[in-house]
Amino acid sequence: MTILIVDDHSAIRRGVRAILESHLGFAVVGEAGTGAEAIDLAGLHQPDVAVIDYSLPVMNGSQLTRRIREASPRTEVLVFTMHESEALVREVLGAGARGYLLKSDADQQLIAAVDALSRRQPYFTGRVNQTLLAHFLAHPREGSEPDTLTAREREVVRLIAEGLSSREVSETLAISLKTVETHRSSAMHKLGLSTTAALVRYAVRNKLVEP
Repeated sequence: MTILIVDDHSAIRRGVRAILESHLGFAVVGEAGTGAEAIDLAGLHQPDVAVIDYSLPVMNGSQLTRRIREASPRTEVLVFTMHESEALVREVLGAGARGYLLKSDADQQLIAAVDALSRRQPYFTGRVNQTLLAHFLAHPREGSEPDTLTAREREVVRLIAEGLSSREVSETLAISLKTVETHRSSAMHKLGLSTTAALVRYAVRNKLVEP
């Protein structure tokens, strides 16, 4: 059973690899530190399971889940994160992931999670509402974000949530003020939000910024 590991911290990748390769029959066929590398490796190796960190630079776990599934439709995705968030569970389920594992549970549950996904069975840990989980497994598109934000939209949302003005965001990202406003408006439209306060709450809830 082949596995792809995706995390931007090499120490975490080594730890995950050591746990997985201690299990007879598991073979890690690739490691990636970025979403782009992960997509290439998924297309090349067509792994049975991809274990991916949610909080990657440039591309988040939901975006990467979709891209991996496009590159390798047979690959099941396990989102591996330190964040226990109902909003993230909704998001990754909507993107097509079949598993959600907290990093704090890795020693005890990583092998079981990967084994379950390899058998096309879902695996979720943490205080995940079981009713929510059952509903989303039956109706994966209902209640997910209308559209996944682009990497640039997420950057703009994060900076606005951190208190920067549109002009300061423009200077920070070296893009025009008009482009900032375009990304901001697009993000708010996709998320169905109408105020900056709601945008900040979204950013905090989805771990784009610390509360």
